[in-house]
Amino acid sequence: DVQLVESGRGSVQAGGSLKLSCAASLNPTSDYCLGWFRQAPGKEREGVAIVYVDDGRAYYSDSVKGRFTISRDNAKNSIYLQMDNLEPEDTASYFCAAPGGSCRDRTLAFKASYYNYWGQGTQVTVS
Repeated sequence: DVQLVESGRGSVQAGGSLKLSCAASLNPTSDYCLGWFRQAPGKEREGVAIVYVDDGRAYYSDSVKGRFTISRDNAKNSIYLQMDNLEPEDTASYFCAAPGGSCRDRTLAFKASYYNYWGQGTQVTVS
């Protein structure tokens, strides 16, 4: 069974940085990705960034492009989300997630409904 455990919650002032980590136990297939999502109160869960496990290709939502960096360390079975120049609008619970299949369709890979496995979530607050 796939297990995902996030760490790195925190509160920062606008302009600050945080790094989230996600330890993943899984056996990825080809074109497999892991994603970071976030959900603010009263809002839908949105895809923030995805990374392909085999070659590290990374893609971002427009709202975080240029400020966030997703990466993976296959030796540690972990992915990371480095968040720089944080804005109050980034305040949300952040989740790492794993789909049940490949991520050949990148559009689908940014949809929460495509993912079967979720971490417990970690809170990020920017003031």
